Amino acid sequence: MDEYLMAQFFQIHPENPQHRLIVQAADIIRKGGIVVYPTDSAYALGCHIGDKDALDRIRTMRKLDKDHNFTLMCRDLSELATYARVDNAVYRLIKNHTPGAYTFILEATAEVPRRLMHPKRKTVGLRVPDNLIALALLEELGEPIMTSSLLMPGEEYPMTDPYDMRDVLEHQVDLIIDGGFCGMDPTTVIDLTGDNPELIRQGKGDFAPFA
Repeated sequence: MDEYLMAQFFQIHPENPQHRLIVQAADIIRKGGIVVYPTDSAYALGCHIGDKDALDRIRTMRKLDKDHNFTLMCRDLSELATYARVDNAVYRLIKNHTPGAYTFILEATAEVPRRLMHPKRKTVGLRVPDNLIALALLEELGEPIMTSSLLMPGEEYPMTDPYDMRDVLEHQVDLIIDGGFCGMDPTTVIDLTGDNPELIRQGKGDFAPFA
């Protein structure tokens, strides 16, 4: 994105997302744009799964190292088998807790671009959000969105106000979706690659059912 261009700003209704704006947002992602969008835990940064330039822009914006785990935001579990290897027990466990504020660390399949995997462990984070705007966007795209928390360098909490986001990020992203307040808690991150679920980060989702 040209640094002199300014991000577009869409106000999308959290319970009844306007289809025409969802279509436009999906188009921006397909064309290599970076989008700020609401989820069920906090706002997130998203881009097209295959777009290396957009991924690099997010890394630069957030000052992330090469070991940072990106998450694939999925519309439902139909995409799970394409991107992750899971047995029946793990699948049932995930199914019982999606959509929801959980990110599951799983063994990646060959379909996942290498740059999205953890370089040593060949894992990927997957999640299904409980947010109607995010789900509508994923449905329109027809594939996962490569996602990262909207946590800027040096900040303890993610940004929550879309108008603040516009002030700070208007020359760094291509679209900001104002979908109302959606909290500042990160997702609960659970590693399901071992024999037992392992809590990596406690966030909004309750870990007790997995313990």
